Amino acid sequence: MSGSLSRSVSLQSPEVGGGMAASLLQLPQGRGDQRQSQGPASGSSPLQHFVQAKKKINEIFKEVEGYVNETERFLETVPKEAGVAPDEVYAAAQEYGLKVAGIREVLERDHMKVAFFGRTSNGKSTAINSLLGEKILPTGIGHTTSCFLQVEGSHTGEAYLTTEKDDSHQSLQSLPQLGNALCAEKLDSNCKVKIHWPVEKCRLLGEEVVIIDSPGIDVEADLDEWIDKHCLDSDVFVLVANAESTIMLTEKKFFHKVSERLSNPNIFILHNRWDASAGEDQQDQVRNQHKERAVAFLTSELGICSKEDAEDRIFFISAKEALQTRLQEAKGQPPNIHTEDYFTRYLEYQQFEKKLEHCLSSTAVTTKFSAHTTRGRDIVVREGNMIGEVQDTASSRRNEEANNRKEMLDRLDFTERQLELMTHEMKDKICAIVEDVEYKVAKALSEEIRRLSVLVDEFSDPFHPDPLVVNVYKSKLNHHLESGVGSNLKARLSSDLQLNMETQQKDMMDRMTALLPLEKQTPLQVSRNILPRREAFEVLYHLNCDNLCSDFQEDLSFKFSLGFSCLMSRFMAAGQAKKRNGHQSYNSQYQNIPRPMSSHSTPETPSNEFMIPVDDWSLVSRLALASLSSQGTMGGLLVGGLLLKTVGWRVIAVSGAIYGVVYLYERITWTNQAKLKEFKRQYVDHAARKLRLIVDMTSANCSHQVQQELSSTFARLCHLVDESTAEMKDSAKQMEKSVRELEDIAGRAKVLRNQATFLSNKLEMFETTYLQTE
Repeated sequence: MSGSLSRSVSLQSPEVGGGMAASLLQLPQGRGDQRQSQGPASGSSPLQHFVQAKKKINEIFKEVEGYVNETERFLETVPKEAGVAPDEVYAAAQEYGLKVAGIREVLERDHMKVAFFGRTSNGKSTAINSLLGEKILPTGIGHTTSCFLQVEGSHTGEAYLTTEKDDSHQSLQSLPQLGNALCAEKLDSNCKVKIHWPVEKCRLLGEEVVIIDSPGIDVEADLDEWIDKHCLDSDVFVLVANAESTIMLTEKKFFHKVSERLSNPNIFILHNRWDASAGEDQQDQVRNQHKERAVAFLTSELGICSKEDAEDRIFFISAKEALQTRLQEAKGQPPNIHTEDYFTRYLEYQQFEKKLEHCLSSTAVTTKFSAHTTRGRDIVVREGNMIGEVQDTASSRRNEEANNRKEMLDRLDFTERQLELMTHEMKDKICAIVEDVEYKVAKALSEEIRRLSVLVDEFSDPFHPDPLVVNVYKSKLNHHLESGVGSNLKARLSSDLQLNMETQQKDMMDRMTALLPLEKQTPLQVSRNILPRREAFEVLYHLNCDNLCSDFQEDLSFKFSLGFSCLMSRFMAAGQAKKRNGHQSYNSQYQNIPRPMSSHSTPETPSNEFMIPVDDWSLVSRLALASLSSQGTMGGLLVGGLLLKTVGWRVIAVSGAIYGVVYLYERITWTNQAKLKEFKRQYVDHAARKLRLIVDMTSANCSHQVQQELSSTFARLCHLVDESTAEMKDSAKQMEKSVRELEDIAGRAKVLRNQATFLSNKLEMFETTYLQTE
């Protein structure tokens, strides 16, 4: 304030200066009326900058908290099996949620905080009361304030106080006992009492300002604990010095400690009780001296501001006069103060208020919100980048899964089509192999039937015509015949059939294995699944000679070879041969007709009796039989007489002798060996006739075995391919589900990523609007 203004006012007499006093009081009085009428809703105060910034940043961080919570919930729904987010992402999301919750909690509590410090009885409490416009804090001479008193706004309209140990609402009437150093029930100097004053009664409190009053710094020695507990979150420090003396070393020491703990603290210096200098001749010199020392303390010793800034932070006031003026303003009355230069001091006090509010607002916005804004942007950007990586990974995995599914479906379609084509091809090939086997077996069995006598001659067991011995002999001969024919068939066919079967099975396995996935194409695994048995395939030839020759009845009685019955048998056999030749072309039409196969039954065979059709009998045979079957010899005599007349008796005699010799020879040579030979001849004829009847059935049975073996092998291969196609279908369905899940994850991640960008822009706009305007 200029000295000319103070001097001109001080030289006026009360009577003469009445008009000027009244005019100067209009500003304070109008300001007081505005304080009471508008309360915290005043929009012209610099403090509204902080209020608006706090409201805005709380709204933004509410959205940020919702975003990080939504991100955390989103990540919880993302299955870890999807592989789109590592474990670090889940942990980081939880950490970000806790950080944002902590920031929101701090922002809800954040307010502009100004702390008043100074030596005992320098007028700290009075200065605070003057700012509040009410006499709230206890004042007096000497050491009055015993502990820290924090004044903050109450939005319930109730005035009360709380302590650190008791959150219950206590009456303000207990404040003189708790915070007054002169009271026996006072608290320790390190304790803090919170005074909640209705915001309707004080504009500062309604605009998020908290004021701290402290005990004298020259009374307590533990200054470090004070700073750590009550000063680290203060935005502005006000040093209340006694204008009747200079700034003491105790005060300097305290603020040196504050400067060490805080970077560039905002310090205002109030030279209180400047009204004591009213009327003094050296008032200007003293003022300049205090001012120079204060500027040097702020700039040179603390180094927290420039000289120009320091000059704007040094004020000479009278807190007691300002309080009285405010109390009178509240009553709507002019102040009753007649001290010289009063209005100059009061105007400077108002200037202090204005500077304090401006500095407090700008500083508080920066100190309270700058770090939170930076941290918030860092969290949002980090989480946005993290979600962006999740989105990129999900999109990449989705494309990969979609390609894999397409490849799987293409492979499935190819496998099914190839399986269908191969099935038709294998059916045709199996049919061809079966026909070839049937032909080879029928041919080999026919050859064995033609050389059946050789196999029977090889049977050398002792023979006797006794019926019991003959039955045993026939049983052994049946086994010998079945074993020999079976062995010969195996020797002829087994190696060829086995080689053919192995070739066809290997071809099947090679072609069908190509349709299986790579992990199932190992030869060992396929061979175990397809060919579980260890022995090679072998065709079984079921001849069943016991049942086949069970109706064989040998005839070991002597039969003369030139006897009439033998001659007639030979004659009839020749006739039957001609008849068979006549019907051969007719029977050839039905050789290719399939016959029913049976591995258990034996075809019925005709009887061993010699049957001659009636139509084949000639006249001579009838006469001969009639002569043989008659009671007398009349027929024989008639024949003999006829021959006698025709050729003569000598020819007849010689023929009879020769006939008798031949008969005698055959009769003499009819031994057991001849009987054995005749038995084997009859057995060979009977067995050959019966085996010819089962040639088609045996060949069909063998071909059926081959067909079953190849069909079962192909069926097992088809089963493996069917299992593979079923697995591919399941995999395709799982891939489709995975693709949908990944699409959903990528879509939701994209929304969260865009939301992170939006919130980052909001925080950047907040920083531009509120943190870079000053």
